Amino acid sequence: MEKNRVSYSLYLVTDSRPEILGDADFLTVVEEALSGGVTCVQLREKTGDTGHLIQMARRLHTLTQRYQVPLLINDRVDVALAVNCEGVHVGQDDMSLAEARKLLGPDKIIGVSTGTIEEAIEAVKGGADYLGIGTVYSTQTKSNTKRIFGPEGVRKILEAIESFPEVHTVAIGGINENNATEVLTKSAGAKKQLDGVAVVSAIMGASDPQGAAARLAKLTPESWPGHQLRTLVTRNVVSVVPDIVKAVHEKMPLSHNMTNLVVQNFAANVALAIGASPIMSNHGDEAQDLAQHKGSLVINMGTVDQNALNNYVKALRAYNQAKQPVVFDPVGAGATSVRREALKTLLGAGHMDVIKGNENEIKTVVGDSNIQQRGVDSSSTLTTKEKATLVRELALSRKTVVVMTGAVDVVSDGMHTLQISNGHPYLAAVTGSGCTLGTTISAAVAACRHPTLLAVVSAMLHFEIAAEIAASRDDVQGPGTFVPAFIDELYKIRQATVKGDLGWLQRAKVGEVLAA
Repeated sequence: MEKNRVSYSLYLVTDSRPEILGDADFLTVVEEALSGGVTCVQLREKTGDTGHLIQMARRLHTLTQRYQVPLLINDRVDVALAVNCEGVHVGQDDMSLAEARKLLGPDKIIGVSTGTIEEAIEAVKGGADYLGIGTVYSTQTKSNTKRIFGPEGVRKILEAIESFPEVHTVAIGGINENNATEVLTKSAGAKKQLDGVAVVSAIMGASDPQGAAARLAKLTPESWPGHQLRTLVTRNVVSVVPDIVKAVHEKMPLSHNMTNLVVQNFAANVALAIGASPIMSNHGDEAQDLAQHKGSLVINMGTVDQNALNNYVKALRAYNQAKQPVVFDPVGAGATSVRREALKTLLGAGHMDVIKGNENEIKTVVGDSNIQQRGVDSSSTLTTKEKATLVRELALSRKTVVVMTGAVDVVSDGMHTLQISNGHPYLAAVTGSGCTLGTTISAAVAACRHPTLLAVVSAMLHFEIAAEIAASRDDVQGPGTFVPAFIDELYKIRQATVKGDLGWLQRAKVGEVLAA
């Protein structure tokens, strides 16, 4: 097995201790995990004599070879040599990388545990094939973790080694199917992203190891369009749209909208048309219960009196605590000093998964205090490349997806920046159309486990292509007749997609745009 062809997408670290494995058979659990989609296995056994470990490794290697998956031995270079497996993994307190390489030679895989930028730089300069970066979250399998630093800590390490693209990386520590996507997306830097996740108890301690592995495999980079985030291209973005539209249809996710009375009816009808379950509630105390329904929150900053602001903050924190997505629309953020202060309060109160606004609103979020809006004025002064730079930098700094709406929309997660040229001028002539785009986005990000960027783009295409089709209908004469036709077309696109009719997607105009 050539080491440059190894996939680290779903990396299993074994643990045979009864408190993790229970009474299950060790080899049976690993085989089920392999059949579920594990792409790399590390044998980690800290107890037992050498003879027993070699015997165990040989049986395991026979198994992994059947699945054409590499076997790495934790720490014990002597055992790796004895069974002639694919390589080893060494920690900071184990045999040095240089010694391991001298004994194993250039063709074997050597991975290194790293928990700091300094350790990572030393390892990549020393010739490590991959890094195990952690600890991401607290874990029951290791009690001697130096520190826990979350996805942000992983990202700092990735950014420090971005000039070593040949070195693979996996994150480890408390990772499971509930947080794997968050780890992969929020840790990603502009030039280097994780190649996969390493898991222990999420598979070894699962009642159904095969099912656990299969579910995790669907969340890892190889399952995403283009196989890696770094190879994301327009064709692959569009190809995942039907799956996301279907996911909204099947799951009917809750879309909790905090918005003004003018928009509520329109937003609720749009949510129903795309298959979501809308609730219009501006009462912050309800959010804690609503957040348990696995839906999403939309905060439209239309009303900014103190009572409204307090309710927004309560809801934002409730959804953050429940780890459910939040879409934020800073309506008219730069129009008055009151709105600018409200914006600062909300940005400091919690995390937004998506920030959506027009050019002036996004400029205000970035912090350009010289911007003065006229209400929800959507005038534009920036070139597309300048817009791309602005949204990319904001996405990177806030670890979010940023959407700048306009004649040409620009959307970025900090790694990839896309422009969408769909839509129709009637949208700008209807009160609340921008707010209802937020509703559509909220349903998509709640319903699917794809990276947030893909869910956002899918929602935007569904929304904007429906607008194009509606505007072209003979019965539509202007904004007044456009709205009901638009709601009809949102519904018809959903129904067509469920039946496999994807003709509407031929209208998609999505392209990558380079920031300045």
